[in-house]
Amino acid sequence: MFTGIIEELGTVERIERTKDAARLTIRGPLAVDGAGHGDSISVSGVCLTVVEQTDSTFTADVMAQTLSMSTLAGVTAGTPVNLERAALVGGRLGGHIVQGHIDGTGTVLAVVPGDAWRVVRFSLDPALAPLVVDKGSIAIDGVSLTVSSISEAAQPDQWFEVSLIPETLAATTLGGLTVGDRVNLETDILARHVQRMLALAASAAAPSTETSAPSAVLRSTP
Repeated sequence: MFTGIIEELGTVERIERTKDAARLTIRGPLAVDGAGHGDSISVSGVCLTVVEQTDSTFTADVMAQTLSMSTLAGVTAGTPVNLERAALVGGRLGGHIVQGHIDGTGTVLAVVPGDAWRVVRFSLDPALAPLVVDKGSIAIDGVSLTVSSISEAAQPDQWFEVSLIPETLAATTLGGLTVGDRVNLETDILARHVQRMLALAASAAAPSTETSAPSAVLRSTP
């Protein structure tokens, strides 16, 4: 589990691709400090498991499903990534509960600079739209952020916006976003649980469409 408070800007050093997977080696001295084999590290919002490490790098395997659902499929040597080690029990929860289980990706639609803030608008898959609310939490490339604006429910093309402070712009990869860039999105786990419970409750309350057998026993006439 993570909090979405990025600890370090890392860099992809090497990527080895196979038919249905990839192995990433990432430079991040802080991220590997105290980490061991099997530990979890969030890489731009994707929870990866350390399989090898040095004093300044770690290596992780990425399976096909993760590649298809996230932006890791497109990284190359030199790509910057947001890094966060797993949260310590008893530590301060500075952001929100982030699992590192990506729901999908979004695309930057607009970037509006301000004196101190930068507002960025992202596309939102209709399937994820019910899970994103105004003033709610969302993780973008592993960064815990608050939704500052969202499209009306009736709009055919759904979107949401976040307002980025100077610290976030400087300390994460979000400061380099431009229109057309893709990002990893993870919605709030609480919203996902509520959606599932409501779906199950609606399914249980729906009238059955099965045709029941007649209660009377049919007898042939003599």
